[in-house]
Amino acid sequence: MKLKVPAVLDPNFEPLSLVCREMREKTKDNGQDIIIGCQRNKGYTTVYKTRIFKDGTGHDEENFRFVERIVKSLLWVVGGYKIIIAGSPVMGQRIKEAYQDKGLRDFDMHFMERVYERPFEVEIRSLDNPPVPYESATPIGRNLDGCRIGFDAGGSDRKVSAVIDGVPVYSEEVVWHPKLNSDPKYHYQGILEAFKSAAAHMPRVDAIGVSSAGVYIDNRIMVASLFIKVSDEDFDKYVKNMYLDVAKEIGEDIPIEVANDGDVTALAGAMELNDTNVLGVAMGTSEAGGYVDGQGNITGWLNELAFVPVDNNPNAMVDEWSGDYGCGVKYFSQDSVIKLCPAAGIELDESLTPAEKLKVVQKLMAEGDERAAKIYETIGVYFGYGIAYYSEFYDIKHVLIMGRVTSGEGGVIILKKAQEVLDTEFPELAKKIKLHIPDEKSRRVGQSVAAASLPKLKK
Repeated sequence: MKLKVPAVLDPNFEPLSLVCREMREKTKDNGQDIIIGCQRNKGYTTVYKTRIFKDGTGHDEENFRFVERIVKSLLWVVGGYKIIIAGSPVMGQRIKEAYQDKGLRDFDMHFMERVYERPFEVEIRSLDNPPVPYESATPIGRNLDGCRIGFDAGGSDRKVSAVIDGVPVYSEEVVWHPKLNSDPKYHYQGILEAFKSAAAHMPRVDAIGVSSAGVYIDNRIMVASLFIKVSDEDFDKYVKNMYLDVAKEIGEDIPIEVANDGDVTALAGAMELNDTNVLGVAMGTSEAGGYVDGQGNITGWLNELAFVPVDNNPNAMVDEWSGDYGCGVKYFSQDSVIKLCPAAGIELDESLTPAEKLKVVQKLMAEGDERAAKIYETIGVYFGYGIAYYSEFYDIKHVLIMGRVTSGEGGVIILKKAQEVLDTEFPELAKKIKLHIPDEKSRRVGQSVAAASLPKLKK
């Protein structure tokens, strides 16, 4: 596979965006349609249509490798407990085998079962009975009326704001250690204190909006790293409904809306840009994503881009958690910077933490070291091709990048190189998509206002 803009430190990079394009080209005259549906809570269904080689024509392995990557991507973009394959019984059966206990995608299957609290299934259908799109149309966010609490739960600090008619009248940041505490009372008290602190600066509380890392379904906490030390038993008993329970202590009928922090960051960016179709990507310890659709709403999709593959090279670095290769976490996070150091000729002290290793490279970058610049250029190439792949699933007008990997000159290089990829390899996308790095101040204040704007007031 020849890239028009090569990844200088990773010559074996095989972008999935080009794999998709090549598959469509190669099957133009002798292919068959395949329709993939992904169903989640309340029966919401997202549908992806493409072409593959006809079943039984000697391309079954190539087909499977392609379809498996698309199914995996779709699953982590939108979330779901059911995959529907229409148009290829052969691929349907192979995907069914992959998504079972001890199968190829064992991790993904069990994760989704936990999120949606029901068994995972794969359904095979004919093209005469394809999955039908059914998306959530409930608008969330951009509600600025009234007296609102905006809460942002981070792993090292928690932020809360009192917001009256869209204007923050009070904000505070408090250091806390949720990832080190196994007693859920610690988390409960911390959240309650934050809510009470903001409430004290307003005449009343009309609504509460929460931005928090993790997966949330109907305002319930399904999976969240903030509670990593809490036992499964205590999680089910005390954590799942925690935000709902704390809100009741502020007022029995106060509307509350809980959303993934990546989504809220994208919402803050959309409000700042005064536009829609915004994809936010945070490159930090991991890769976090968020999306605001064409109506300016958060979709309720998972947007767990860390698990979405972007590299089709089977020898690409494996993510330790999911056991899969080529996933975003190894391309758009501090892990990516570290993995590229040997190829750049930079030796790192192995006793350093990942965050400290990143700081070493950032210091070299600030000193104008060409080796460090090559690392950021390579990540920029990854990102340009990655944006094109994300465009398979999202309708994008704006991409916001943030997170500590993007700070300083490194972020500028990433964006510049990503733009070069779009201009050179995907000119049709380059005309449509604008790339941005928000400034720190507007992002921090914007996040609390965006979080506070999540719920609609009760009439």
